[in-house]
Amino acid sequence: MFQVTDTLDTTVRHIGDRAAVVVVAGDVDLHTSRLLRVQAMAVVEQGFPHLVLDLAQVDFVDSTGLSALIVLLQATSRAGGSLRVASVPERLVRMVTMTGISQLLPIHETVADALAALGADGAADSAVPSA
Repeated sequence: MFQVTDTLDTTVRHIGDRAAVVVVAGDVDLHTSRLLRVQAMAVVEQGFPHLVLDLAQVDFVDSTGLSALIVLLQATSRAGGSLRVASVPERLVRMVTMTGISQLLPIHETVADALAALGADGAADSAVPSA
């Protein structure tokens, strides 16, 4: 049985001058996907076009959640940035792979891997702080 919830929490951590990690907690579904889009787009509009979504605390994603990821992918691209997802639950990995979206949306095991790839791709010169 599914429990309907309209609770979605996000926490933003800015990395460098142009990147941010958005930690997402809760279900990304019909009731919450709009909230994710609005909150993530606010980060992009604040001048952080390179986003990493940390999905480790996401229990469920439906087709509207997947659609939200596509909208964010397009929006970050238009802003001269990129979207990456990290710590993705297995069922979402399967959904993204089966639909072919994985060819457009980089999926990483960890946030650190996503940030390292962001820096390695030259997507954001100051995205990854030097150690």
